[in-house]
Amino acid sequence: MVADTSETTAGGSAGAATCTPSLTAAPLGEAEAVALARVLSALADPVRLRLVSIVSAAGEVCSCDLEGPLARSQPTVSHHTKVLAEAGILVGEKRGRWTWWRLSPGCLADLRQALGG
Repeated sequence: MVADTSETTAGGSAGAATCTPSLTAAPLGEAEAVALARVLSALADPVRLRLVSIVSAAGEVCSCDLEGPLARSQPTVSHHTKVLAEAGILVGEKRGRWTWWRLSPGCLADLRQALGG
């Protein structure tokens, strides 16, 4: 039943916070600050925070199942998933007509470490 399975990781920095040292360990270089700011900027939206929470709790979610819980239209959901994928927070797998989303491996742990936690 799975027709097309292609990975979507727009933007290429699957672990944008991965190479970023802790904010509390040493001053960040410019490239490190840019990478971390990209991730934090993507998360600085209530809809995207809820989206990450939903995907994290479920493990994997179809785009078609996000409209209801987020109370947003499909184009809006698509915009938010794209922003999160470009920041390396979500990974999408195209299955037929829909994309299934999951957190990038280690994403939240990397972010926690970058924030000094």
